[in-house]
Amino acid sequence: MNEIRTLMEKFWICRDSDKETFYKVKRDIPNFQRFIREQLGWKLIHTEKLLKLEKRPAHAEAFMGINEFTDIRDYCILCVVLMYLEDAEEGKQFLLSELIDYVETQLKNYMPVDWTSFTQRKSLVRVLQYMERLQMLRVYEGKSESFSQEAGQEVLYENTGYSKYFTSSFTTDISGYESWKDFEKTDFEEFEENRGSRRINRVYRQLAVCPALYWDSTEDADALYLKNQRQWVGRYLRENMGGNLEIYRNAAFFALEADDCYGTVHPREAQISESVLLICAEIQRRLEEGNIELQEDECIAMPESTFRDIIVGSRRKWKDAWSKEYGEMDEDRLVETILKYMEDWMMADRRENQIVILPAVGRLAGQYPADYKGGGEE
Repeated sequence: MNEIRTLMEKFWICRDSDKETFYKVKRDIPNFQRFIREQLGWKLIHTEKLLKLEKRPAHAEAFMGINEFTDIRDYCILCVVLMYLEDAEEGKQFLLSELIDYVETQLKNYMPVDWTSFTQRKSLVRVLQYMERLQMLRVYEGKSESFSQEAGQEVLYENTGYSKYFTSSFTTDISGYESWKDFEKTDFEEFEENRGSRRINRVYRQLAVCPALYWDSTEDADALYLKNQRQWVGRYLRENMGGNLEIYRNAAFFALEADDCYGTVHPREAQISESVLLICAEIQRRLEEGNIELQEDECIAMPESTFRDIIVGSRRKWKDAWSKEYGEMDEDRLVETILKYMEDWMMADRRENQIVILPAVGRLAGQYPADYKGGGEE
C-alpha cells in the first residue's frame, strides 16, 4: 500500500519531528500524485520541511470540526493567533502576555473578552495546546495549561513557521462569505466550464473522507456518474487507498477490509461502537417485523421517543455486558452520546422533531453469542 494513507491520516508531516515518515511519503508521491490531482482535485503542499494534503471535502459535515474545540470562541481565537503568527518571523520567540494582548485587541469588537473568566482562559489554552500538537508553536518555558488555572501566568513560545500552511488558499475573494455554503459554491457550482471534472472531484472526495455518499433522486448527477463509472471509481480507490466500493439504491460506501484499516473506523473495539451495532440490529429487527417503515429513499423517520426507546431498551436488555460508564450513564446523556456518534458516522440525522435513520444502519449489526443470557430485564 502506498503512503497516501499516511497523508490522509495526518494533518501534515513535519520533517523536523518525523524525518523517516517524511522521506518515506516523499519518495512515494509519484505513485499517487495523479490520483490526488485528477480524481480528488486536492492540493499537495510539498516543501523542504513539510508535507500536507489539503483534504477539502465535497460537503461540510459536523464531524469535520477540530475535536479538541468545544466552543465557537475556540475557532475565533485560533484565527486571531494565526494572524499573529502570520506577521511574526519564523523562529521568533514571544511571550504569552504579548499574544494575549493581541488576541484581546482583535476580538473585542466581535465578542466580549474577559481573561478573569476561567471559561475564556480555558478556550485560549485549548487553542494553544492544539497548535503545539501540530507544531505551529514550540514552548520554551512554562506550560500553556498554567494560564487556565490563573491569569497572568507567563509562557515563552517560538513561531515554527508551519502556521502559514495551516489554512487553505483561495483563488477568489472570500471576505464576503457568510457561511460554509459559500465555500461549497465556490468549489463546485460556479465553474460551469469544468462541471464534469468538478463532479468527479466531488464524488471521490465524499467517498474518501466521509462514511457515506447519499442521494435522493435517481437523476442525481453524482449518483449517475458513480453508477456509470463504478468499475473505474472502485478500481482507482482500491489501487490508491485499498478497500472496496459498495453501491446501493440510494447510497454508496467505501469500505475497508477488517485486517487492512487505517484512520478512525467503525466498528472498532469500544463500547460506543458495540452499543451502536446492537441498536442497528434492533432497528433492522423492527423493520422486518413491520413496526417501522422504510421510506422511498431507504431512510426511516421515527419520533424521538421511539429512538430513545430503542437505545434504553437495548441497554436494559444487555446492561451486564456494557461497560460501567455506559451501563450507569444518565438516560438523556446516553441517548445524546449515541445519537451524536451515529450522526458523525452518517447513520442518523435530526430533522425537526424526528430522528431519521439513514441507509448505513442497514449495513452492519451486532449481537452477543447465542448462549449469552445477559443480566438485564428482558
